[in-house]
Amino acid sequence: MPSHVTNDVALDADDARYFLTRIGFAPDRAEVARYVGLTREEAVASVLSTTRTIAVTPMPLWTAEPIPTRTERNAWTPDERRAEQQTRGQRYDELRAWWVREMIATPSPLTERMTLFWHNHFTSAQDKVSWPQSMAQQNALLRRDALGNFATMLHDVAKDPAMLQYLDGASNRKGKPNENFAREVMELFTLGEGRYTQRDVAEAARAYTGWGVDPDTAAYVWQPDRHDAGTKTVLGETGPFDGDAVLDILLARPETADFVVRKLWREFVSESPDPAQIEPVAARFRASHYDIKVALRGLFLTDAFWDERNRGALVKSPAEFVVGAVRAFDIGYESTAPFAGTIRNLGENLFYPPNVKGWPGGATWINSSTLLARKQFVEQMLRSTAAAPPARMAKGSMHFDIARWLADYYTSPTARPGLTAELQLQHAVLPFAPVDPIATDSTASAYLQALLMDPAYQLK
Repeated sequence: MPSHVTNDVALDADDARYFLTRIGFAPDRAEVARYVGLTREEAVASVLSTTRTIAVTPMPLWTAEPIPTRTERNAWTPDERRAEQQTRGQRYDELRAWWVREMIATPSPLTERMTLFWHNHFTSAQDKVSWPQSMAQQNALLRRDALGNFATMLHDVAKDPAMLQYLDGASNRKGKPNENFAREVMELFTLGEGRYTQRDVAEAARAYTGWGVDPDTAAYVWQPDRHDAGTKTVLGETGPFDGDAVLDILLARPETADFVVRKLWREFVSESPDPAQIEPVAARFRASHYDIKVALRGLFLTDAFWDERNRGALVKSPAEFVVGAVRAFDIGYESTAPFAGTIRNLGENLFYPPNVKGWPGGATWINSSTLLARKQFVEQMLRSTAAAPPARMAKGSMHFDIARWLADYYTSPTARPGLTAELQLQHAVLPFAPVDPIATDSTASAYLQALLMDPAYQLK
């Protein structure tokens, strides 16, 4: 039986590092120090009180540019059309690099983790969202609502141009309803599988008719002539519902709070949701009218969240792996584009999830190919210890000042750390003791490399 935890227990360094890694990205030593001595209640309150609704780094200037109108697009030559497609692809890459920079720079890692969580919940992707401006707009929306109100976010996302394009809502019209959004909003966004019928989907699709995207501006537009104003029956309720009314019907179902909290549990606690601990959190979430911070506070203060057996039980996503390393080791860099490329190579191409269900996550992040790529990133990081300092770095390179980092543990790259320093390094890098044996009499540099190459480094 797990020992019962009380939330007035003060955090030691291991607790603080675990907490900050689980709810954000791997922290550096200074971040950990700020949380040592706080109680669990105080630590959770501190994190939730410092979340953000806007990014700290400015988005690329082109995100504010209007998209070309239909008249302008129709006038393009084939060469101009190809050039524009190439530009859009480049801009998507710039947007990925920008978001990685924000993850690294943010004073609120939980904000970016939740923005990423909702990006994988309310999935939209580059293959169907032509204009990167639309995806940038959705990213800002998800960040604004990320720790606000789930009901508000659901209504906002449903009319978001990127979502309307991705799930074909823009082509949904009276007499010819498109059921894609109606199905996914029930299965993936609110209720979960098996909690609705095909008739519910067909009737709800009629309610969402009339929501469109202006072909000249790519903005949301209401088209009353395309709306089916007739009577619908959805989940046993009957009326002349529009799309917002159907979303409210979904939000009124207790299954919605349960579904969202279970998904948050898998993100932050473990792969095996505990119904006994989820039920009261979901009940408070629903009673709060879907205040996301209420759900997170409930999860972060469960016994399961702090249980030793759940520490190191989740796999770091590619973004967590790369961004966590950059933050934890204070890596200098000239550009974040290579980091975004590594995250893509590890299986998480931001703004381009594989399908409407998003990235499955968990153990699927690791296979022979991605594990090799993760180790290659670590090797590249360790090779960068001899590189020029950031002021003289070549484009795309990074710099790890290993001597400065090891100095915090009273050792140096060529020194042979004693047992105390080895244990401190273990605790700073891994969620539990190394899986693989490490050669005795290793230098501190070699010892750190062995820790970073250990399978436990993939876990959080």
